Amino acid sequence: MSNTFHFTGRLAEAPSLKQHGETKVAKFVLIRNQYAGKDAAGERKENVVSIQFTAFNGTAEAIAENVRKGDQLIVSASITNNNYESEGELVYGYNFKIEDFDFGAPGAETREVLAKRRTK
Repeated sequence: MSNTFHFTGRLAEAPSLKQHGETKVAKFVLIRNQYAGKDAAGERKENVVSIQFTAFNGTAEAIAENVRKGDQLIVSASITNNNYESEGELVYGYNFKIEDFDFGAPGAETREVLAKRRTK
């Protein structure tokens, strides 16, 4: 059993798709604004939450081929270790691996592409 969490955000940039041996890997960053209380003047404050995700094989292809910068994705992900050794010391890392996803609202780039298709 893995620890799974859900995150909704918009793509910071288009996903990158690479081939490593027989494995296809897509990496992308999702961004979400999160309420962070009020400032001294009583105005709403927000923190920007950015998380890099990794998808593999068919999921990687589906995401890389169908989303653009600004598009919304709803993801279920698990966290895995990505530890490595550097100069004789163990460096602890982690990776957010996509388990499942849904397309959300299109961003400005996708809306523009869709509008052009309708006018043809």
